[in-house]
Amino acid sequence: MSEGYVVEVKRSARKVSPGAGQWVREHGSRRTFATKALARQWARTVSPPSRTVWVQNAAPWDDSPVDGYVVGGRRVRPRTNPDPGEQDDLPVAEES
Repeated sequence: MSEGYVVEVKRSARKVSPGAGQWVREHGSRRTFATKALARQWARTVSPPSRTVWVQNAAPWDDSPVDGYVVGGRRVRPRTNPDPGEQDDLPVAEES
């Protein structure tokens, strides 16, 4: 790979983040950072409220010229029931 940490800003990030979309319109879909940590920091700054933009490493077998991808959406599925209730104890197996 090249110097630094190269990311491609994916469509999912552009859909949820106006900041990511604006950057792509002005500079193109790839961006080089000095480190992955700086790429992650940028992703946090363009994340809008209630949505998340994050950096995901490229798979080892991915032959694209990037180190990672900036993607967006919701990282976890929202809970349908905010109160999970109480858990039952597991039955103890009796030894014979």
